[in-house]
Amino acid sequence: MDIHTVLVLSAYLADPDLKLLAQLPPETNIAVGNSVEAFERLAGDATVILSWSVAGQLLSDVFAMCPKVRWVHSRSAGLDGVLFPELVESPAPLTNGRGVFSQPLGEFALGAILYFAKDFRRMNRNQEAGRWEPFDIVEIAGQTVGILGYGDIGRAVAARVRAMGMRVLAVKRHAPSLSNVDPLVDQIFPPSGLAEMLAQSDYIVVAAPLTAETRGMIGEAEFQAMKPTAVVINLGRGPVIDEAALVRALTGRRIKGAAPDVFDTDPLPAGHAFYGLENILLSPHCADHTPDWTERAMRFFLAQFERFSEGKPLENVVNKQQGY
Repeated sequence: MDIHTVLVLSAYLADPDLKLLAQLPPETNIAVGNSVEAFERLAGDATVILSWSVAGQLLSDVFAMCPKVRWVHSRSAGLDGVLFPELVESPAPLTNGRGVFSQPLGEFALGAILYFAKDFRRMNRNQEAGRWEPFDIVEIAGQTVGILGYGDIGRAVAARVRAMGMRVLAVKRHAPSLSNVDPLVDQIFPPSGLAEMLAQSDYIVVAAPLTAETRGMIGEAEFQAMKPTAVVINLGRGPVIDEAALVRALTGRRIKGAAPDVFDTDPLPAGHAFYGLENILLSPHCADHTPDWTERAMRFFLAQFERFSEGKPLENVVNKQQGY
């Protein structure tokens, strides 16, 4: 078995999940750091780079120092900040955390749907005011969920809302043939059918990766195509939605509400318009933060490393040209 050198880019050197790296084969060389200097000694022999909690410029700089690198893994499912030109052009495969966090994100989407359908905000407001004020709520069975980006997260959403009796539509870049349609989905549209899907949807779940094609994919025209009772839930990447257009849609009551977990700027700046809106449910990018979410991510990397060291196919290999 080859002896590997693993470089781990971590913002926090005391991250408790890093202790799990002790489960790598004892002959493995490991360097953990958050600066170029931390990797200078071992970079020349590095075969694996783990972008644990740092990407961007540091990842690019470290990658340039590693002529022998044969595999790069990103803890995150999102790849903006990871796909720089040198890595895209390199023969080294890139894998990510796709699927590791999908189940809690599916639960968040269902929770956001129920939040708006049952108007939990109004219930809390009345309770705090000591006011008894019955009102009508919405039954979600029979309503339609449209999913933009039907990957692991999209499927996790679909499984949960189908169990609630909801109809599911999806937009996917490569729609399957009619003989191979996912049983969870009533209809899959190509990207050109986005407006048609939006017009039918009571809830729109955005779960698309951020690429040149998806940036700003939900903008002014798309909000105009939605029902005035529609709710938009963003679980993918912030810039897939034109944030300014979303603010206008919410303030103008052109849609019923929104539940974003991701934003153009993370953390959301103080004074942002979202903070002052009553028809928005803000999640501070923690919809998938279960108590063990980072441990699960590390255990996935360890399982990947075992496959890598044994010459087996890696899971979650990214198409670096397409960006997901």
